[in-house]
Amino acid sequence: MTIKMIVGLGNPGKEYEHTRHNAGFWLLDELAWAWKVQFKEEKKFFGDVARVSLPESGEVWLLKPNTFMNLSGKAVGALAQFYKIKPDEILVVHDELDIACGRIRFKLGGGNGGHNGLKDIQAKLSTADFYRLRLGIGHPGDRNLVTGYVLNKPSSEDKQLIDEAVHKSIKGLPLIMSGNLEEAVRFLHSG
Repeated sequence: MTIKMIVGLGNPGKEYEHTRHNAGFWLLDELAWAWKVQFKEEKKFFGDVARVSLPESGEVWLLKPNTFMNLSGKAVGALAQFYKIKPDEILVVHDELDIACGRIRFKLGGGNGGHNGLKDIQAKLSTADFYRLRLGIGHPGDRNLVTGYVLNKPSSEDKQLIDEAVHKSIKGLPLIMSGNLEEAVRFLHSG
């Protein structure tokens, strides 16, 4: 198993930059900084793209779609098709309502839990068999409040928990990249 593309989900634009729904973007920004690469806009891939060459896993593409969340698959599909990246070589990082704020879950495949970004990626790839790194943002308690909740900034306490989850995820990434999935799950799901 080799990850060749890491996708962070979020919405483009300054007004969404600090919202819970952009947790995937936050992780990719930190990762780009840690790996000393810079994103540049690639119109043919409908997103901001960076490429890094890692000694242990070779070439890895980082992608932040410039489409809105519910059209994320357009960017993922374009990059995957162009570079012949298979679905099980893709890791999608996204916010997750059904996980307590600051918790992390890592898995292959599964449903989309109503997450429109995942729904679109599944549709464009014609499969759910891609890896997901799910960053818990908590739930507002009522499904009618979800849209406002994900499109608003977290409290400073929640932001700190999400930031800690982002940093822990980046620490756990080498385990994922090297194929030590059980160890990655143990590390990421602990605490």
